[in-house]
Amino acid sequence: MDTRETALLLFVEMEKTKNFGSSLIRDTLNKYDYEDPREKAFLKRLTEGTLESLLTLDYVINAYSKTPTNKMKPLIRSLLRLSVYQILYMDTVPDSAACNEAVRLAKKKGFERLSGFVNGVLRTIARNKEEILNSESAFWQELQKNPVQALSVHYSVPEWMISLWEAQYGEEKTEPMLERLKKGRPLTIRLDSRLTEEEKAQEIAAIEAAGVTVQKHQLYADAWNLEGCEGIGHLPGFAEGLFYAQDVSSMLAVEAAGISGGMMVMDLCSAPGGKTTLAARKAGSGKVICGDVSERKAALILENTDRMKCSNVSVNVWDASVFMEQYKESADVVLLDVPCSGLGVIGRKKEIRYRVTKEDLAALVTLQKKIVDACWQYVKPGGILLYSTCTLDVSENEEMVRYVTEKYPFEAESIDPFLPECLHSQQTKAGFLQLFLGEWDTDGFFMARLRRKK
Repeated sequence: MDTRETALLLFVEMEKTKNFGSSLIRDTLNKYDYEDPREKAFLKRLTEGTLESLLTLDYVINAYSKTPTNKMKPLIRSLLRLSVYQILYMDTVPDSAACNEAVRLAKKKGFERLSGFVNGVLRTIARNKEEILNSESAFWQELQKNPVQALSVHYSVPEWMISLWEAQYGEEKTEPMLERLKKGRPLTIRLDSRLTEEEKAQEIAAIEAAGVTVQKHQLYADAWNLEGCEGIGHLPGFAEGLFYAQDVSSMLAVEAAGISGGMMVMDLCSAPGGKTTLAARKAGSGKVICGDVSERKAALILENTDRMKCSNVSVNVWDASVFMEQYKESADVVLLDVPCSGLGVIGRKKEIRYRVTKEDLAALVTLQKKIVDACWQYVKPGGILLYSTCTLDVSENEEMVRYVTEKYPFEAESIDPFLPECLHSQQTKAGFLQLFLGEWDTDGFFMARLRRKK
C-alpha cells in the first residue's frame, strides 16, 4: 500500500467533512491488511502526529509560504502538513524522501502546476529545520511577543481555549496542563470487581505476557495503566469482560455517588457504558436504568454491559432533556454526565481542539440546563444527583452546580469520604472536584455530589 497517499486521502476527507476525528484515523488503520507491520506503525505515527500538531505545522508553513495555509487548496494544505511533520518530527524519514514523495503525490492528484510550489516550500523548511526545532532560535522570537499565541503554536491548542483556562484557572495550572497534554498518557483499564484478588493478578500477568507494560494507578485500586498497547480488543480477558477501558476520573465519579447494594440507579447520558458497568457492580441486587439519545449509542452500551456480564442493567433510548414521568422520584442515585465541550479529553480526542469553538460553550450550557431541569426530578428525596462533565470550563461546571442548588432542592455535600486522601481539599469538602488534565494521570474532569433535600 502507499501509506503516504492513504494518509493524504484521509486528511482530505477530514477537510471535506470538517470531521478531524481520531475515529477516522482508527477506522483507516483497521481497514487495510499490512504485509509489513512497519507500514501500519508509519501510518499511525504520521496521521496521529500530524493531527496533534496542526497549528504548529501551519505556523511553520506560513513562515515559508507566500500563500497562507487557509488560502491553499485543501489537498495541497494537507500534503504540506503531512510532509512537514515528516521533516520535523520523523527522524527515520530522510528530508529528501519527504520532499520527493510530496511532489509525486501532488502530480498524481492532478496538481502538477503546484508541484514546484510544494517542492520549494518543503525544501526551504528542510534547510531551516535546525533553527525551527530550536525553541530559542530567531525563528520564534517574534512569536514570543504574544505569550498566548506562542503557547497556542507550541502546543497546537487554540488561543481562545488557552485564554479561557488562564482566566478561569490561572497560568500556574494552564501551562503544566498543556505540557502534560503534549507528552500524552497511557491507556487505563478497570479490572472487574467480581474477580478475586488471585484472578486479578492472573489477568495482569496475562496482559503483561502479551507484551504490554502494566502499572497500577495511584488513585483507584482496580485501575491499571497500559503502555505499548495498540488496542485492547485482542488482549486476554477483554472478550470475557475481565476489564473495561475507562479513565480513572470516570471511576471516581461513580465512587463519589456512594452507590451500594440494592439501590435503584439511573445513568442518563451513559454511552459507551463505563460508569453504567461500574454502577451495576456496586448496586448488586439493585438495578441500573441507563440510556442515551440514539439507537447507535444504546447499542454500544448494550454491547459493553453484555460483555461485562451486567445482568441488572436496563438499556434505553431517550432524550435526557425530556422529562419521563414514569421515573419521577424513583432513583436513589442519578448519574448525570451531561454533554459538554470535552475540553478535558483533548489528549485522547485530539479533534476536539479544532472542532469546538468558544461560541459552542453557551449553547452547551443551555442544553445542560434543559437536561438538569428534567432529570433532577428522578432523584428520591434524600437521594443523590452526581453531576459530572469531562471538561475544563467554569460555566459548564461550578456555575451549573450553582444553577442546580439555587433553583432546585439540592445541596452540595462533601465527597471526601469517597475519594483517596491525596485529593482532599476545601473544594472536595464543599462537594465538588475539578481534575486538571493529566495532573493525577487522568482526563480533565469535574464532578459534584448533590443531595436532594427531604
